[in-house]
Amino acid sequence: MPKPIQTYAEFWPFYLREHSLPITRRFHFVGTSLGVATGIAAIVTGRAALVPAALVAAYGFAWFSHFFIERNKPASFKYPLWSFISDFRMAGLMAVGQIDAHLERAFASGEQGTGANSLSPAAQQVHQAR
Repeated sequence: MPKPIQTYAEFWPFYLREHSLPITRRFHFVGTSLGVATGIAAIVTGRAALVPAALVAAYGFAWFSHFFIERNKPASFKYPLWSFISDFRMAGLMAVGQIDAHLERAFASGEQGTGANSLSPAAQQVHQAR
């Protein structure tokens, strides 16, 4: 059994490896965006009933991508706060086109994600070239 992650500096590369597939990251981006938009709508309209919808949107897209695409367990099950922070960090890096460098560093050690479909960026390029 792997030892628990102790610091956010250790968690961030792990988090990225758990989101190795571009489609998984896209599902997260959409879910996070919908969750934020719905949360803002709840605040602006004063409709507290929208808050659960914001959570379902955000986590629904993310968890679907983990269970059915990446085939791993969401990091939020073990590390909820760091996962929440990392969802926004990953979405921000995706929005400005800077996620690739972070992914390369996360996979530089040779470690892989835990999902049955997880692939390093280099392995994805080989797979796509076939």
